[in-house]
Amino acid sequence: MKSAEIKALVASVVERLRGRGLRRTKALDLLITEMAKHGRPMTIADLTATESLSGQCDPATVYRLLMKLEEHGVVRRLGLHDRSTYFILVQHGLHHDYLVCTGCGQIAEIDIECPVRTLERKLEKQSGYHHVYHELEFFGVCPACHDGKEHEGKAHCC
Repeated sequence: MKSAEIKALVASVVERLRGRGLRRTKALDLLITEMAKHGRPMTIADLTATESLSGQCDPATVYRLLMKLEEHGVVRRLGLHDRSTYFILVQHGLHHDYLVCTGCGQIAEIDIECPVRTLERKLEKQSGYHHVYHELEFFGVCPACHDGKEHEGKAHCC
């Protein structure tokens, strides 16, 4: 994403949040900017280690901001409950589905056309609902975990 696009996205998100009563802060701007810049799921540790947030925001501040952003539908939480939680910025018009490793918690974006989009349109027509969307995560064992566990007989869950 180009610098101008990032700035426009941040401005748009911040305006939406201000319209909902959230205060604009430097930490909020920096967090949204970093998430837009990276465009991939990131942990709190990943975010606090970025150049702009390092030294500006502690992990607790980043966590509180992420919880507010999730509450307002600006970020999406991904991952396994017993592993690090990942967050991604929700960008209207962009859709991402993910594959999560049940061994190590690694998250990979699925680079195929999503077959659920057709179902979303059908649901809108049949139900009368507007702005129907979905969040899809698949779970499995990544190649690195599988190779390490296969000889132990622990590579399969079923």
